[in-house]
This record gives sequence, C-alpha cells and structure tokens, in this order.
Amino acid sequence: MEKKICMFVWNHFTNDARVMRECTALSEHGYEVDLICIHDPSNPEMLFEEKINERFTVSRVRRYPATLIWIQGFVRLVKKNKWLAVPLTAGWLACLQAWPFVTILLSIIIFALLATKLKKMVINLCIISRMIRKGRQKQYDIYHANDLNTLPQGIVCAKLRFNRKKLVYDSHEVQTSRTGYGKIHGLLERLLIKKADAMIVENHTRAKYNEELYGFYPAVVHNYPFSANKQPENIVNLCELLGLERGEKILLYQGGIQAGRGLEKLIEAVPMIKEGIVVLIGDGKIKGQLIQKVKDMQLEGRVKFLPKVPLNELPAYTVNAYVGFQILNNVCFNHYSASSNKLFEYMMAGVPVVACSFPEIRKVVEEEEIGLCIDSHNPADIAQAVNMMTQDLEKRNTFSKNALHASQKYNWELEKEELIGLYEKLEEANNNVSVNH
Repeated sequence: MEKKICMFVWNHFTNDARVMRECTALSEHGYEVDLICIHDPSNPEMLFEEKINERFTVSRVRRYPATLIWIQGFVRLVKKNKWLAVPLTAGWLACLQAWPFVTILLSIIIFALLATKLKKMVINLCIISRMIRKGRQKQYDIYHANDLNTLPQGIVCAKLRFNRKKLVYDSHEVQTSRTGYGKIHGLLERLLIKKADAMIVENHTRAKYNEELYGFYPAVVHNYPFSANKQPENIVNLCELLGLERGEKILLYQGGIQAGRGLEKLIEAVPMIKEGIVVLIGDGKIKGQLIQKVKDMQLEGRVKFLPKVPLNELPAYTVNAYVGFQILNNVCFNHYSASSNKLFEYMMAGVPVVACSFPEIRKVVEEEEIGLCIDSHNPADIAQAVNMMTQDLEKRNTFSKNALHASQKYNWELEKEELIGLYEKLEEANNNVSVNH
C-alpha cells in the first residue's frame, strides 16, 4: 500500500526548486505526495489543483478571506463612483444612531482590515487555517513542513490527533538569524521543534549550528540541482535579447534581487571591470533601487536587468554566462552558512564563479577549483576577480571544465538518496511502533 505524504510550503510553488525536487523524488520512489501551497490571485493562469505526475499533486489554498475581498471591492467601487459616498455616509449615520456600539465596532474592524498590520495577520491566519483544513481532509502517513512558517500547520495536522503521524521539519533557512526575522522566530522554533520527528537542514555548517542550539544533529540534504547531461534546448541568446554585440562577455547574476545578496557592491564594481556586461536575471524588493543606482552611476550600457525566469527555462539563460556571481554579504548567519543553489546552477552550466568566502561556498569553489573566492563586501575585489577571468582565458576555461566535472558529484540524482533514506527510517520507526503495540 502506498504511503501518503502531505507537504506544506508558504509560497505559490512556481519557482521553488528544492521543494519540487523533494516532492518529485519521493513520488518517484513510490510515495503519494500532496503539496499544499498558496494561490496567487494576481495570476489568472495559476491553478488551484495541479497534477505534476501520477503520484504528485499540488493544491493551492485561497490567499485572501472572502470578507476582505468583498470589502476591498466595495471600497474600489466607491472610489470609482464618488457619488456613492453621500448615501453611504447617510446610511452610516443612521446606523450609528440606531445601533451605536455595533456600528462603531464594525467601523473599527473594517478600518483595521484595510489600513493596519491587522490585515496581514488576518490574511496569514486564514491561510494557515485553510492549509490545516486541507491537510486533515485525507489520511496521511507523514507530514512535511518546509520552513518555520508551515511548522504550526504540520504540528496541528500530525500531532493534535489520537493517531499521531510522523512530522518532518525541513528548514531551508536559519530561522534564528535571518534577514527580516527577529527573536520571536527563534523562540517559536525552539518551542515547536520538539514536536518534529526529524529535521532537515541544507548543509553541515547549519547542522552544527542547530546542534549547538538544540542538542541534536539534524539530517543534511544539500540543495543541489539535477545534473545537466546535455546542453539545454532552445538556448536563449542573451546578447541578441539585450541588443549587445555578438560575443560580448556576459557577467551573470541569477536569483532574487534582495538585500544582502551583494548586488549593490556588484554595481559599484562595474566601473573597475575592464570587460563584459553585468546581467541580473530575477525580481525582488530592491530591484527598483538597483535600477536607480545604475542610472545615477550612468552605467545603463554596462548593467542590464531581466525579469524572473521559470526554473525549467533558466538553464537556457545560464549557459550564456562567461562568469557567474554568488556574492552574498555577511548580514546574518543564514547568509554566512549558505551553500546556495545558484552556485550549483552555474556549475551545471560550466560557468566559473566569483563567490563569497563563506565556509560552505568556499569549500566547494576552492576544492573543485571552479572559480575565485573574494571579499564580497569589497567592490574592488569583485572587479579584480572578474578582470582576472576576462584576461586569462586559459584559467577561466580550466575553471569551466572543472565545474562540469564537479557537476557529476554535486547533483540531486545522488543527493536525493539522503532524503529517501530519512523517509525509510521514519517508516521503519512507524513499523516498529505498530509491532510493539
């Protein structure tokens, strides 16, 4: 009989490579996997239910409460038809006279939902409740929570029941030292982690950190991409796409355009880079700021931006690169301890890297000789490394060959066995409990 897994992730599941790989690996191993994520109402093409393969299904819960949608729609209607304000005000005053307490209370609630932080809290609580409801609709054998923001859902579904189920906590980030996260998140993880039967982290630096915090060493499943045994089909010619001269050297960053990724330093390095065009593929909170910075520095001819690309299409862009950047800044332990899928995406395409000197990244780059590690906080260091690669073609090509060779070692086809092994241990523990009972 097939074992059933319910997995939670707090995103739309459109570009989550790690979760896609894990769900696919488990389903191909014989598990029936249901992934519960969040629907994006701004994307009319996004499906609420999606069948990825015979044993892997994606279910998306509605993001916004129906009441909030109705209130926001009503406000837009009034803004569009301002004459409605007069009868509405008259109606509100009449209600205030007839039912003062109820009218004032409802007015406060509506204002809070539209104009305060309560709105986000209500939205998130509704998403959590819908995820829990969805996760309790079937009989699952194992629940799998990706990151801290789905761990409560996993606990409610797996543990708050008579016949308790196994729970896997898969922490993609360091929740206690992460951009945008505070002490409350660390306290919450410390409290909730006791309910998990197994924990997964991305690398051994994070596993050791976890051991110091909580007293146990979690399983390690690295975030390696699928191996690239052949060139991607329909390669996108970036020079042609961006209107550049044929053969121009593409200096590529791909990924989230977020704070702490070293992108400001990369742009500051451009005037010192002797050859090549910096191309940033992705979207994020600071993209507008970076575009403005490029304009202020008058670098529009040397720095180009492209929007986010679907994961399955990204290799067709990556393969164009002469150099790839992975230059995180040390703004938190989460960044310092990262091993980052970007590094391995460049590797699969045979693209040498200019990378930060953080332990997990430096270990791979230097041991496999696939690029140069630099001080990612120093624009001059970044520029010097790029100049070395553009001027020493033989060295750059050696890095490229080494990257393709290393891709046979750092790939998901090998790494997924760690995930499968963890699940088999959980099944074995379940079977032993059943025999003992």
